[in-house]
Amino acid sequence: MTPSQTPQLNSTQIYLRLLNHVRPYWLAFVAAIVCMGLSSVVEPVFPALMKGMLDNGFATAKDSWDWLLYPAAIVGVFLARALLGFIGDYAMSWVAYNVITELRQVMFERIVNLPVSYYSEHVSGRLMSRVAYDVNGVAGAATGALTTLVKDSLSVIGLLGWLLYLNWKLTLVAFAMVPFIALAVRAFSGRLRRVSRGIQASQGTITQVLQEAIEGHKVVKIFGGQQYECDRFRGVIQEQRRLNMRASIAAAAQGPIVQFFAAIALATIMAIALKQAASDQTTVGGFVSFITAMLMLLAPVKRLTDVNATIQRGLAAAESVFSVMDEASEPDSGTVEIGRAKGLVEFANVSFAYPGAERSALKLVSFTAEPGESIALVGQSGSGKTTIANLLPRFYQIDEGAIRIDGHMIEDIRLECLRDNIALVSQEVMLFNDTIAANIAYGVKKGASIEEIRAAAQAAHALEFIETLPEGFATQIGEKGLKLSGGQRQRLAIARALLKNAPILILDEATSALDTESERHVQAALETLMKGRTTIVIAHRLSTIESADRILVLRGGEIVESGTHGELLSRNGAYAQLHHLQVAEAA
Repeated sequence: MTPSQTPQLNSTQIYLRLLNHVRPYWLAFVAAIVCMGLSSVVEPVFPALMKGMLDNGFATAKDSWDWLLYPAAIVGVFLARALLGFIGDYAMSWVAYNVITELRQVMFERIVNLPVSYYSEHVSGRLMSRVAYDVNGVAGAATGALTTLVKDSLSVIGLLGWLLYLNWKLTLVAFAMVPFIALAVRAFSGRLRRVSRGIQASQGTITQVLQEAIEGHKVVKIFGGQQYECDRFRGVIQEQRRLNMRASIAAAAQGPIVQFFAAIALATIMAIALKQAASDQTTVGGFVSFITAMLMLLAPVKRLTDVNATIQRGLAAAESVFSVMDEASEPDSGTVEIGRAKGLVEFANVSFAYPGAERSALKLVSFTAEPGESIALVGQSGSGKTTIANLLPRFYQIDEGAIRIDGHMIEDIRLECLRDNIALVSQEVMLFNDTIAANIAYGVKKGASIEEIRAAAQAAHALEFIETLPEGFATQIGEKGLKLSGGQRQRLAIARALLKNAPILILDEATSALDTESERHVQAALETLMKGRTTIVIAHRLSTIESADRILVLRGGEIVESGTHGELLSRNGAYAQLHHLQVAEAA
């Protein structure tokens, strides 16, 4: 389901969907609700004891020890409330953290299965913010707000019941204020939701700016961008401060407004009660008990009005979280299992345009790579080389034509099976903050033995530097492998591809960013990797693909020349021009 297809849910539907994630923990949830309910039911007992003590306690104190029952009962009431409140709060916290964990796991599983096009259209900082930040707001609405709603609602109901029992006429005065309080809460709800959405978006921007400044710290330093980054960061945090203040104003204004109406009701009730007491229509104990219960009502009523802010923030966060969870995973309608492919790759009149692009990246491209054959793709930037590499593993869906592996349309092959047969080594090596062994034996090969990992590293010419490290294969390589040189990182990527042992190999400018010595090691490792595999090589340096079985020259998304290195040079066409230009630059 794409964002445009995601149904627009109202607040009730969103909240019910949130509670659906609480269902697996219903036992602890019910226990929390019961304990909170019992804790709240005990609430009216205190003003009831006050009435009994004032009306009867002082009289009995002269003749017996019965008066001790009242202080003992008060201690018992507070102990019961404390114990039940602790159990309820603990159980609800347990549910909340489990819901947070589950939502984060579901979101992460969705994110890693999203199509490549989604990542190109959404900034990574906003995605990270949704998983790390927005989920907390969701749990606050699903459990924390519910705690307040249940506990304080029952307290209000219990106290109002006692007030009705004592004096129903005075209690009706309190009820007269309810519509005004409801209007005040409703007026602030929409504003709080809108501001909360803005706060979540600003949190994503903050994460994005932080990520770019940290990852690009060398560029920031060498180009003197510290002040620019500081100003940019100051701008986004000031924007979040402004939004937080707007939310605080809306949330804080609710309390005084509600308390103002409550104070009017309380003042009116006290005036009437005093008049009734003067005419002996009520006892001292009844009057004090009534006022005590009224005062005890103020705190839960205030919390109930304040919880609206938490709910609105939670619902805004839920919209953000569910928008990720509702994104469609990569389409996979394939059913064919091809096992280990022979490696026959065919492009037949393939055309493709990136979403939102003004022109096609590929136009009627056709070629065939026989099993074990190496095909090199050359051309200026933007000619379509990388697009071909992106279409083969179905990172994008083609617009026209057909791509086949061993005669099967790649759309008909199950996606996992298709990618099991393809290995990738690119210029931008992606390594993880883990050990060398874990980076080589990554993904489907995580169960590989140390002997297999060692053999792959040796074939990739990586063993020579790995053995010089103090911890060898157990060495932690840091974020993106920054503790290693560019050539070392590239050889680990080659070792990873060797261990996977896929019959089809994509090399996306795998040596373009290396120095001469590193390139020599990497080129030797690549030659080992390419043996017996169908290889698609995207090359910037033409010297690295002179031995390719066939070279395809692309321009503007079309193949303009095809042949071996020698054949293309003899034609003195587009390839020869590129070659002469690079020779001249090298000279």
